[in-house]
Amino acid sequence: MRHGKYRFIASFLVVPLVLYVVFVVSPYAQAFYISMTDWRGFSGQQNFVGFDNYVELATDGRFWRAMSHNGLLLVVVPLVTIAFALFLAAVTTVAGRQGAVGRGGVRGSRLYQVVFFFPQVVPVVIAGVLFGFFFNPDAGLLNGALRVVGLDGLTRSWLGDTTFALPSVMAVLIWGAVGFYYVLFSSAMKSVPPDVFEAAVLDGAGRIRTFWSITLPMIWDSVQVSYIYLGIMVLDGFTLLQVMLPDGGPDGSTQVVSQYLYRSAFTEGRFGYASAVGVALCLVTLLLAVAVLRLTRRQQTEY
Repeated sequence: MRHGKYRFIASFLVVPLVLYVVFVVSPYAQAFYISMTDWRGFSGQQNFVGFDNYVELATDGRFWRAMSHNGLLLVVVPLVTIAFALFLAAVTTVAGRQGAVGRGGVRGSRLYQVVFFFPQVVPVVIAGVLFGFFFNPDAGLLNGALRVVGLDGLTRSWLGDTTFALPSVMAVLIWGAVGFYYVLFSSAMKSVPPDVFEAAVLDGAGRIRTFWSITLPMIWDSVQVSYIYLGIMVLDGFTLLQVMLPDGGPDGSTQVVSQYLYRSAFTEGRFGYASAVGVALCLVTLLLAVAVLRLTRRQQTEY
């Protein structure tokens, strides 16, 4: 009977496992193999070169500069996005309407959720095109607004300046991501039992104390997972950057690893080396997920 049960379960798992191996595991294995060849991408000739591509990668200044841009994105974008999303979620979900602390939030919180979530439904390509016009130095809305209010001295060629190009892209990434995580954190906060907030009020806890001691610890799992997803997003970041700054920005000041991979493969015709870049990026992403899970591990609050 027990063996029959296992065969029954296995019969349902065989097809998904085969599909997973064919469409997920197999491409990774092929990419790793290609990374150990000098394949040019446009012929069937593949000479095995071992770890030569990885040795070159370790001393490639362009790769490490692109990785440093990913590092800046990895620090700034997730932290700012999560901070904004937590603030908006706390104000509209658990900060009472009349100074009380509890679930309910400010008046019209449902409308705010729709408004803040709207950027999430805008395709990344369209957002990149729109913000390309927004940051246009001559006809862009940002410089136009600065001129209208008499702040002509603050106008810049935002995407053409090595100082402001990457921060401008960061602002767009944050704008596009805050709404989703705001809704996520709002849902997590609504799952916290109201008795906990009532006990905090009886103990004399204010809004800030309640947030740090009750709300945040109880939704910590959501925050942890959010940082991992945001980290994966900025480690890629290819689509938005390729639309806004396809050449890597002024003097390569915004080029990220995924763009360098694309350039190595389709511009320089070095598919073997580009595959090595992809494998390295994959390993960095896995290490990020493991590091975040270990460093942010906290004992789950019981209630």
